[in-house]
Amino acid sequence: MLRMLLMTLAAVFLLAACESDDGPAERAGEEVDEAMESAGDAMEDAADKVEEAADDAEDELPQ
Repeated sequence: MLRMLLMTLAAVFLLAACESDDGPAERAGEEVDEAMESAGDAMEDAADKVEEAADDAEDELPQ
């Protein structure tokens, strides 16, 4: 039982150590993900501004 526990703990520590050492491809992928998320946020903001402008223009039209 103790041996199984020690083996499990060793495996957990080894996996945790491997995950923290990101290679250049992993870092590049994360940067791409962040850039895409930022671009998506900017597009949403632009769409909101266009919608607000359209609503304002509609409000200014004569009835």
